[in-house]
Amino acid sequence: MRIGIVVDSACDLPGDFLHEHRIEILPITTFVDNDTFVDNRDPAVRQRFLDNDLGARSHAAETEPFSVEEIRDLFLRRLVVDYDCVFCLTLMSTRSGVHANASKASFAILTDYRPIRRDAGVSGPFLMRVIDTENLFAAQGITTVEAVRLRAAGQNPGQIRERLEYLAHNTYGFMVVRDLYYMRARAQKKGDRSVGWFSAALGTALDIKPLLRGYRGTTGPIAKVRGFEHGAETLFNHAIKRVRAGLLTPTLCISYGGRLEELDALPGYASLKMVCAEHGVTLYEAPMSVTGMVNVGTGAVTLGFASEEHEFSM
Repeated sequence: MRIGIVVDSACDLPGDFLHEHRIEILPITTFVDNDTFVDNRDPAVRQRFLDNDLGARSHAAETEPFSVEEIRDLFLRRLVVDYDCVFCLTLMSTRSGVHANASKASFAILTDYRPIRRDAGVSGPFLMRVIDTENLFAAQGITTVEAVRLRAAGQNPGQIRERLEYLAHNTYGFMVVRDLYYMRARAQKKGDRSVGWFSAALGTALDIKPLLRGYRGTTGPIAKVRGFEHGAETLFNHAIKRVRAGLLTPTLCISYGGRLEELDALPGYASLKMVCAEHGVTLYEAPMSVTGMVNVGTGAVTLGFASEEHEFSM
């Protein structure tokens, strides 16, 4: 069976990996003042965003996921012929309309695909499965990498779906951001009052950074540290502990909202890479998408892994 994999552009994985494994991207369009960015993980689009320093004014940006009709057209135009089953892995449904749009589109796709496959000389039914990864950014990469592995191992769609849903429910995403004022402005834009002016001002004055966690469809702070570099090091050290304890997949994904070479300068990152290598864990480094930088600000670090349930410890 020919199995395809689709992710949205917020999924932070290396471009070479996405290309090699023929992973389709559902773009998310961002409107920043008079600039429009169709985020399909094109490096040139991301570079234009950074070169124009649009991160400084993108807190008021509007984002627009692929519509129901656009998703339907993408599948009926090509994917229902190229594949017999497609898994569509989306960022957490509580934070974006991508999952809802893909789910709605699936009804039309599964109703209308038959004559298109017949006319193309393709026999047999077409299957589509929409899975909520229950996480964001780098953490979305965990289920995507596993989908690629399961496909290569010849697993059937039922086995793949069961495994991916289990992993999604046990994937942890972590993030540290540089600019609390940006986070407050962006949260207000989206109607989220969780970052108040006073806490943003106090945190900025004292250089306090919240460490944020995404888990099972929810996001929120889990700790506070002094300084961005200390925050990044704290997340790297936590990941090291989980790698040593044993992950559910030999995969750790990390993304950075800037030039990727700056990751190596962050304290603790060299140790994380060394421990991953020692334990046979593949570390995927990826630039954060334009969508991610718009929502959390440039310079943020996110990482994700799948693990048994545990509490965060400093």
